[in-house]
Amino acid sequence: MMQEKRESQERCETSKMLCLLIRNRFCHRPLTFGLQLPRQPPPQTRFFAMPPKRKSEAKATGSPPQEKPSAPKRKKKEWVPFDPTVPTNTKMPEDLKYPKIPEGAIKLASFNVSGLNASIKKGFKQYIEAEDADIVCLQETKVNVPLPDAVDDKVYKYRYWAHHDKKGYAGVAVFSKFKPSSVTYGLPNYDGGSRGRVITLIFPSFVFISCYVPNAGNELVRLPERRVFNDHMEKYIRNFQKEKKPVVWAGDLNVAHTRDDIARPDTNTRSAGFTEEEREDFSKVLAPSGDLPGLVDSWRRNHPDTRGHYTYYSYRFKCREKLIGWRLDYFVVTPDLLDKIVESEIRQEAYGASDHVPLVLVLKDMHLALPASKEEGEEKTIDVGITEE
Repeated sequence: MMQEKRESQERCETSKMLCLLIRNRFCHRPLTFGLQLPRQPPPQTRFFAMPPKRKSEAKATGSPPQEKPSAPKRKKKEWVPFDPTVPTNTKMPEDLKYPKIPEGAIKLASFNVSGLNASIKKGFKQYIEAEDADIVCLQETKVNVPLPDAVDDKVYKYRYWAHHDKKGYAGVAVFSKFKPSSVTYGLPNYDGGSRGRVITLIFPSFVFISCYVPNAGNELVRLPERRVFNDHMEKYIRNFQKEKKPVVWAGDLNVAHTRDDIARPDTNTRSAGFTEEEREDFSKVLAPSGDLPGLVDSWRRNHPDTRGHYTYYSYRFKCREKLIGWRLDYFVVTPDLLDKIVESEIRQEAYGASDHVPLVLVLKDMHLALPASKEEGEEKTIDVGITEE
């Protein structure tokens, strides 16, 4: 009997403990019913770091913001030209003077004027009068009708113009003291691609080709068209060579042939005028073709080791003062004229009338007709040109 009573009490105590355990597990306030059980620790609270205070909040609370010490500002470098004596592109000098050429020699001048009307306002005529060349060829005239007052018609009685279809685009002109045997415009079988770009004057002693080669354009969009022009031009020159006629190919040929012909070759390998394709095409003209000898870059022949002499300086970024330029303009001749070259020079001092500078070629012992003033007296002159329909 006593044993049963004891077992009943134990079962009762066990039931109470189970109830207390369940109650304490699911309730915050423990119920002990007289039995003290160890109290469970309160649930842990998560704490989050506060974001850093803004400057405005820091001022409000009175705690000054902690700022990192700023690095000292670098002084802006003052630009210094490579050569302080190098002039700018803004104005043609007024005191241009050039020595007379030898008796019996002729002087040829080439000049990309980058818009003849604008160039006249900036000193073009001063250069023409000072140079007093026998034949002057211009590129990029950007005119669609002849300009009768561009040069003195009493000095240059024979004036020839080629205009492009597009208004204010391309255009070439040739002014001569001598009357040529014949004059042609453009390239054979390639009229559309050479309009306003080529004039050929044939004289007793040589063939003179004034040329403005197309630019390959931004992102080289016109490079294929440019290469077609190159191919037609080479064939045109080779045909004169087959006829045993000396050739002078002059003008803005829009290519810097070697790394020495451009100030920054490494950054311009895919720029119009210095692509591998354009340089290769120009090299083909300077190389033999079958039995025909290659032509010669007259300036480079006379100045084989000279660098830093360019014919084009962009108006942007003060390229003229910084000597950042391209040699794009040439007198290229057939080898039979090499022994007649007296001078082949770039007129660096004739700046201001264009973003290009002129260049000259002096040839001796050239048999030409008499100057127009002696040959035909007071003959009235006109400007001869083609107007594209």
